[in-house]
Amino acid sequence: MKSPVEDHYHSHNLSRRIKDALKKSGKEISSLAIKDLAAVDQLHTGGAGATLALLKKASLFKKTDVTGETLILDAGCGIGGSSRLLAKTFQCRVTGIDLAQAFIETARDLTRWLKLDHCIHFEQGSVLDMPFKADTFDAIFCQHILMNIQDKKTALKEFYRVLKPGGSLILHEIFQGKNKDIALPVPWAGDPSISFLLPWEKFNSILVPTFTLDHFSNETQTALEWWQMVHAAGKNKKPRPLSPNLVFGSNAAFFASNMQKNFQNNSLECIEAVLKKG
Repeated sequence: MKSPVEDHYHSHNLSRRIKDALKKSGKEISSLAIKDLAAVDQLHTGGAGATLALLKKASLFKKTDVTGETLILDAGCGIGGSSRLLAKTFQCRVTGIDLAQAFIETARDLTRWLKLDHCIHFEQGSVLDMPFKADTFDAIFCQHILMNIQDKKTALKEFYRVLKPGGSLILHEIFQGKNKDIALPVPWAGDPSISFLLPWEKFNSILVPTFTLDHFSNETQTALEWWQMVHAAGKNKKPRPLSPNLVFGSNAAFFASNMQKNFQNNSLECIEAVLKKG
């Protein structure tokens, strides 16, 4: 039996529909590039640019320490966009985990199309009980998944457990602002039952006993500007064949306007943080 969160992210025959949309867009699977999938696999605030900008603030990615043996966990990997971006950009190994089986199946297909399956592995599962040994990963990338996790303390314990000593937990997350009312739907929830937002201050109190803060920045203004740009770009235009609608259906039409409104109303904050395991 699927959980309500998994139901929210279930998308029937997603790989086939992405392949059809690529064909309509004039893209061939045989010559596919990572950027060709951005409209469906980089759906977080800021897109691929925000991912790369944050990674460059983490000490691991500032050095020449990243090698083909460096192992990164993409927690809540969705259909694997950030996993592929990480592996291709930094020539490292990546493991992605996600609760939604439909997303994992699609992630494997897209990764095979891009010929990156030799360095990326995907597992279906919950970050609350991961099938990985302790001290496995050099870093964990956690991008826009905590909003769907009610038991954040257990998730953090699991992140701490599977990180190597000195490893980094790299967060790019949405937190609750001063205004608790949010306009729905948003990418992580069509109704309040699966949206578990916390203010950063409350979340940080859970972190304190285990992780040390290596980097912090409040990117709310940047996030607002990005969603304003997305909203303006899509206004009064029909969705392209390759678009978030493939993943989220009709709800996707409301995301840009609602996210813009939520950031403007101080209902949401976008936070970047890099945390170290001692």
